[in-house]
Amino acid sequence: MTTRPDTLGAVPGQQAARQPDHLAIISEGTELTYRDLHLNSNRTAHALHAAGVGRGARVAHLGLESAAYYEIAFGCAKIGAVLTPVNWRLTPGEVADLLGDADAELVFVRQDYLAIVEGLRDRLPRLRTVVAMDTPQRPGSGYRAWRDGHPDTDPDVPVDPADPVAQIYTSGTTGRPKGVVLPHRSFFALGRAMAERDLDWVDWKPSDRSLIALPAFHIAGLSWAMQGFTAGVTNVVMPMFVSSDAVRLIRDLGVTTTFVAPAMLQMMLAEPGSRSAFDSLRKVVYGGSPIAEALLRRCLEVIPADFVQAYAATETGNAVALLPPEDHVPGSPRLRAAGRACPGVEIRLVDPAGQEVAPGQVGEVCVRSAALMSGYWKRPAETANALTDGWLRMGDAGWQDAEGYLYLCDRVKDTIIVAGENVYPAEVENALVQHVDVSEAAVVGAPHERWGESVHACVVLRPGAQVSPRQLMMSLKGRVADYKIPTSYAFLDSLPRNPTGKILRRELRDDLWRGRETGIH
Repeated sequence: MTTRPDTLGAVPGQQAARQPDHLAIISEGTELTYRDLHLNSNRTAHALHAAGVGRGARVAHLGLESAAYYEIAFGCAKIGAVLTPVNWRLTPGEVADLLGDADAELVFVRQDYLAIVEGLRDRLPRLRTVVAMDTPQRPGSGYRAWRDGHPDTDPDVPVDPADPVAQIYTSGTTGRPKGVVLPHRSFFALGRAMAERDLDWVDWKPSDRSLIALPAFHIAGLSWAMQGFTAGVTNVVMPMFVSSDAVRLIRDLGVTTTFVAPAMLQMMLAEPGSRSAFDSLRKVVYGGSPIAEALLRRCLEVIPADFVQAYAATETGNAVALLPPEDHVPGSPRLRAAGRACPGVEIRLVDPAGQEVAPGQVGEVCVRSAALMSGYWKRPAETANALTDGWLRMGDAGWQDAEGYLYLCDRVKDTIIVAGENVYPAEVENALVQHVDVSEAAVVGAPHERWGESVHACVVLRPGAQVSPRQLMMSLKGRVADYKIPTSYAFLDSLPRNPTGKILRRELRDDLWRGRETGIH
């Protein structure tokens, strides 16, 4: 029986020893075997060492997904460095805030962002090295030239499963980015627990071709990719999700499994000729929002695959609840559930005093598992607030039935999820109130048939001021990422508040979601 790896750095070497010529990655004309991935990530590890990157150092990546991205990820893992992927959709100011918070020492950056990062050096005192990523127009001029010439031997750096390996950024209620520090063990807990219990909710077969469609600057994309590499399957890497490209790759490369957001499924089904493209798919895992029953029915008609819903958060490191294929039946009340606790995961619902509530009663969702984050980077108080005695507060309100299925009914946190991208109200509100005509603003999620949710702004103008939604939208351009800009606006005389003055976003949200079965996506 093959010994399972317990650090990400060990994965390429183990697969290279077991199946050296098996394709590990297909991406934009590039094909890497597991031997290639192992040797190239060794070269990357040595190049990082030569650049002064040591254990615990933060190494950022600002760019599209590629085969090189995973060489970098495994290279970092082999020397105990911490991969810090950056959302390339962010504005230059947002990128600077994130890189500064991370104390990034080295940044791999796409060519069209190179000037921006170089211009930020004065704000980033820890940044020593900037490496441009290669492009089809300039192959071998950046990362590959930087990597090549270094040894392809194992760097032989001792790394522990509890050591940090990735730092994924999410925002808090203040709108400031928070780095979620994930140890190596986060990426193995689910697969190991599934195998021990012989469950096939999320399973892998030797012949699988896995489409990596979600960006790896989110935990869903990175976790899915690492599960595929650990299983030794061929991973089809999209630089970014484009629905027509996804349909083409599934059809032409015989993709068998993938992880997507429901909005991505809807976009793929809308592509001309997509009905005949999905014959190879056997399993589709989705997350980020519940799937609408009409969309599910269409998926079941068109896609000959099992469907699995995943409930997770960046802080959980992996899925904590799954709705298995047998519960994906049109008309079943189980479709409203987030799922059942994954093997190795405990879920409990607690009241405001922290006491566990009875089945059927609403409480805040708390989870405990071996995959949870180590904590928030440089945020001990916020870490202590989120993690208590090994239990993570998810920030969602829900209830469990007698069989242990978890149903979400509202969000304690105010996160808005737009086609799988998290938007944090305070961040957008802070940008809105900088407009000279805006006195106050509150941002909530509104239902959207294509994206699941869209950003809706409730705005109080200063006395006598007049401003149009378009003017507000234009004022936000370049200050927050485009997907965070509200697409709809309501102008109010005042915002609803509780007796202590806190804005009651729930009241604003309820007006938009009235008549829907759930106000959470």
